Amino acid sequence: MSECRKVRPAERYAGKQGFTYDAGIARESVGSTGICMHLLTIPAGGRARAHKHATHETAIYQLSGRSVMYWGERLQHRLEAEAGDLIYIPADMPHLPFNPGPGPCTAVIARTDPSEQESVVLLPDLEALVP
Repeated sequence: MSECRKVRPAERYAGKQGFTYDAGIARESVGSTGICMHLLTIPAGGRARAHKHATHETAIYQLSGRSVMYWGERLQHRLEAEAGDLIYIPADMPHLPFNPGPGPCTAVIARTDPSEQESVVLLPDLEALVP
């Protein structure tokens, strides 16, 4: 029988993308089958590796700070976000987020991947395209 659960992020994990996440809702924590949701704080100057989430969509709510994300097949588009912004990333969309500073930025990240890291595909050939 399924049941409602409350999770308070207490564990951290290193994602393939190069950031450390506060673990939240996932297959591993509550047995979810279609979604995950975690907290991410990117320190000033922090930058992810270029990547995509194969077959899974991402929704982000930026709680604080400022971030920049390059996205597109060649990371040719630039999106800036600040506290209060909602961001949608389609499945299989290459992207590379970073925090230009001066302080940290924190966001709630939800994906249609219940295990979150299973669908991460690193794209090292795109790394040099972002200054």
